[in-house]
Amino acid sequence: MCIRDSHRDSLGSKQVIRPGQVNLMTAGRGIAHTEESVPNQPDLHAAQLWIALPEADQHTPPRFDHYPTLPRWQQGEITLTLLIGEHGSRRAPTLHFSPILGLDLHAPEGGEITLPLDPAFEHGLFPLAGETIVAGEALAPEQLLYLPPGNREVALTLRPGARLLLIGGEPLPKPLQIWWNFVSVDKEAIRTAAADWESGHPRFGEVTGYQGPRLKAPPLTGL
Repeated sequence: MCIRDSHRDSLGSKQVIRPGQVNLMTAGRGIAHTEESVPNQPDLHAAQLWIALPEADQHTPPRFDHYPTLPRWQQGEITLTLLIGEHGSRRAPTLHFSPILGLDLHAPEGGEITLPLDPAFEHGLFPLAGETIVAGEALAPEQLLYLPPGNREVALTLRPGARLLLIGGEPLPKPLQIWWNFVSVDKEAIRTAAADWESGHPRFGEVTGYQGPRLKAPPLTGL
């Protein structure tokens, strides 16, 4: 991960994230937050991932967690950082509510690697920089390769300078509904959240210390 950004939220948290770290915001029943660039710093290069909460945890209290130290190791020419979940004998400290995996691979000089996969998971390969070869096919930055459940390993060739995310988790039992910043298995829950946001309901709280307007939700359509 290559990012230097400042986070504020309605829980009173303020945290700068730096390369090799993870900020995790659990929205739960509702939270407001801002993301601000640190003055006089270079342009950001970041990956922001949304993790769906299991249905039973979708109304959990909101929280914010910062993880400055994560498992990192070298395998041949490739540096691996475990962002969340488990890989082999390693376990990241990052909070999660369901079986999940997030792994960062970086190969400044290029390299080859074969990674074991949990066959119960569906996986995605997402290059952030450089080119990665999977099963003889080139995968360019910002392309996502989906691997369905049943795969037990994946062989990768990372070209010099390549950086790649491997993400995975158990398939969801129900389809998700996503509208703007709201995610739920229940359409009515999204309608209620949208109305609460527009009315200034206290469930979301207020962000202090941020100088700027509060975002307005777009018109609710398709639900």
